[in-house]
Amino acid sequence: MTSRRACAHSVNAVPAKSVGSPAATLAIGYAAMLEQFHPTEVLELSSYAESRGFSGVMAADRFQPWVPQQGQASYVWNVLGALGQTTTGALGTGMTVPTFRQHPAMVAQASATLAAMYPGRHWLGVGSGEAIDEHVTGTYWPETAERINRMFEAIEVVKKLFTASILGRDAKHTGPYFKLESTRLWTMPEVPPEIFVATAGPVAAKRAGRTVEGLIIDGAPIDKIEGLFARFDEGAREVGRDPSHGTKVLRLHLSWAPTAEAAMSNALIEWPNGGMRFPRSDIRSPFEFEQLARLVRPEDFEGRMLVSEDPDVHRASIQRYLDLGFDRIYLHNVGRNQREWIDVFASDVLPRLSA
Repeated sequence: MTSRRACAHSVNAVPAKSVGSPAATLAIGYAAMLEQFHPTEVLELSSYAESRGFSGVMAADRFQPWVPQQGQASYVWNVLGALGQTTTGALGTGMTVPTFRQHPAMVAQASATLAAMYPGRHWLGVGSGEAIDEHVTGTYWPETAERINRMFEAIEVVKKLFTASILGRDAKHTGPYFKLESTRLWTMPEVPPEIFVATAGPVAAKRAGRTVEGLIIDGAPIDKIEGLFARFDEGAREVGRDPSHGTKVLRLHLSWAPTAEAAMSNALIEWPNGGMRFPRSDIRSPFEFEQLARLVRPEDFEGRMLVSEDPDVHRASIQRYLDLGFDRIYLHNVGRNQREWIDVFASDVLPRLSA
């Protein structure tokens, strides 16, 4: 297998790990933001991005937007199912939460169905959740450690269902947080979806290395990413896995517009969470989040989210992440200027990236 740090090639011809094929090409994909765009617009934008050279779509499972200005929150599984018809690349949940709003058995069924419909294209990204989405059922909202423990037990349930169902058998589970009666998934792909864990913490990253096939990081400083990679690889080695086979996925938030002023305005209005320097996992309402977002100033984005009118500055930023060893990077431009941004990056950024 070619190393992630092999000599430079075109971004569309770099051997790297991908869904269903260890020799597929490195992907610079499109992050479809269901909290910002109506689902029909998401379909149109994702198809347009693919036509301009982006490869694959990532979409997160949200119940609410972060701030009311974003304005949408469609159901990720419906949208991914439709995207399978309108695009040809990988389809990933980055991420879904199989622990509060949804029992892990339901997430397993949704994921298996999508993978059966679009063989080799779907990967399942899971996370431990945030209150703004998960508190809506009125259940107790636990501390971080319990949320992480719930996530890994949920992954255990999903993997049991995948493994047993492929063999035509039933699975069952009784644990601290979840119970599964003896059952199976009746619709399964020939190969179960790969499971990736979304995390920003070293403990969860290490457990992910022991448990799943990959790691998802949602935009973070370089030194922090290096630490997360090291912990993931450490966990993989502890259970006899080859760390080089693990898949590293990045969702990279950025703000590009033709002028610096417009790029900053988009960041402040559409994605103030990119400049928030405090924990947000316990915030429960977009309107509460909006009040906190008013504290965000332009300087708060420094070191957290790149805001620039210069495509070459964005190219250099993306290249640094590629050089770290990411296998797939999904780009999210926070403004409403999606087609304009896609065109600029398709002509001035993507062709100049190398791995």
